[in-house]
Amino acid sequence: MRTIAIIGSGSWGVALAIHLAKNGNKVNIWSFDQKEADTINNEKRCIFLPEVSLPENIVCYTNFEDVLKDSELILHVTPSKFVRNTIKQYKELVTNQPVIMCAKGFERDTLYTLDEIIKEELPEKSYAVLSGPSHAEEVSIGIPTAMVVASCDESLCNQIQEIFMNENMRIYTSSDIKGVELGGALKNIIAFCAGIAAELGLGDNSFSALITRGLTEISRLGVKLGGKKDTFYGLTGLGDLIVTCLSEHSRNRKAGKLIGAGKTIEETRKEVGMTIESIDNIEVAYELAKKYDVEMPIVNAVYDVLYNNLNPKDAVKMLMMRDKKSE
Repeated sequence: MRTIAIIGSGSWGVALAIHLAKNGNKVNIWSFDQKEADTINNEKRCIFLPEVSLPENIVCYTNFEDVLKDSELILHVTPSKFVRNTIKQYKELVTNQPVIMCAKGFERDTLYTLDEIIKEELPEKSYAVLSGPSHAEEVSIGIPTAMVVASCDESLCNQIQEIFMNENMRIYTSSDIKGVELGGALKNIIAFCAGIAAELGLGDNSFSALITRGLTEISRLGVKLGGKKDTFYGLTGLGDLIVTCLSEHSRNRKAGKLIGAGKTIEETRKEVGMTIESIDNIEVAYELAKKYDVEMPIVNAVYDVLYNNLNPKDAVKMLMMRDKKSE
């Protein structure tokens, strides 16, 4: 039995904890909230996954010392905007444990991907990123999926495969850290647009066009930032994009529907009740596109919807009436 530390007690952190606990590991979760920790420990449930009963070999703490004690692996699963500050709080306790980044997004102030934060805050430490089509609601009840772990350390990738894989989860390996990271971060923005499209009553043809052209934009920026083009047509690009755009589990899609219905950003955040990575990262993608001179008309349009009062119906019309292009 391995001891695995999970930093973050949201739906994804707890879903990973359930999966790993059922695979025979002892799992220690860190939460910033004592009430949340008490619910996990005393009631064996998570407020974000209320229908799921947690295995006995999951324990939640509000201090990093107990979470990291005797751990062989650290999974970081906080929202992207809290990644750096949280790492700063526990980095002095990290010895030889690899850190696996399971969050998806960017750091707003620096425009960094999350692996860049690890490299700055935990230099010389072995790390990987884990991503793919993986709604917490489904992983927590053992519905099969496949994901990708990316690292420069091949032995770490092999270790993750060994720890995670079972009949409900298949793990592939990659050396393309940047591509895996960016696919997971940027697809949330297109999923947000899918929510707007759903609220506007657009059809299957529209969704197909959005996903296809959205993937084009993701891969353009991703390659410019150092990812490999093929990565964006795999599980962490196309795969994650499909599930996040089309599933009712997707909080990013739900957020887009609320914005499409005329809600403000703050009203949307309140109604969703959990972190909305797409809203947090649309500004970053917009700025990166400008910085690296990458054409991203969908990202530009949704930025204007959120921050320049562009009507969503007018945004669709504007995208459809752009200058003629070849594919």
